[in-house]
Amino acid sequence: MSELPAELTIGELSRRSGVATSALRFYERQGLISSRRTSGNQRRYPRSTLRLVAFIRASHHLGIPLEVIGGVLDFLPEGAAPDHAFWRRASACWSAELNKRIEQLECMRDRFTECIGCGCLSFDQCVLVNPGDFLAAKGPGPARLIND
Repeated sequence: MSELPAELTIGELSRRSGVATSALRFYERQGLISSRRTSGNQRRYPRSTLRLVAFIRASHHLGIPLEVIGGVLDFLPEGAAPDHAFWRRASACWSAELNKRIEQLECMRDRFTECIGCGCLSFDQCVLVNPGDFLAAKGPGPARLIND
């Protein structure tokens, strides 16, 4: 059995991770992953980058912005791959943010249900379709047409 190479080319990293090479270059420009350059100026990534890319993809899939992911990756020692303890720490960092998003989505769902229930989409309370409805004070109906 042959020994696995310590480093991966960008093509190998792309194939193994399922992430396009353009995205990997973007991650590198954003400081999320790093590579060394060969004498021919080709990128070489440590094998641990596979786990970093998996972490980035999973986190981004949850809706975590790349900037926030980068902040959490700062807790990871240079060259280390995310392990179970790191995943738990990241989860703790994002729990409050994810709960806040869930609360906002539930609020939007409830407001949307109210709007569908009322049918007019122009009540004073309708902050989804007509926020700050200043014509509501003039009463129901097409205020601009009736009052002109």
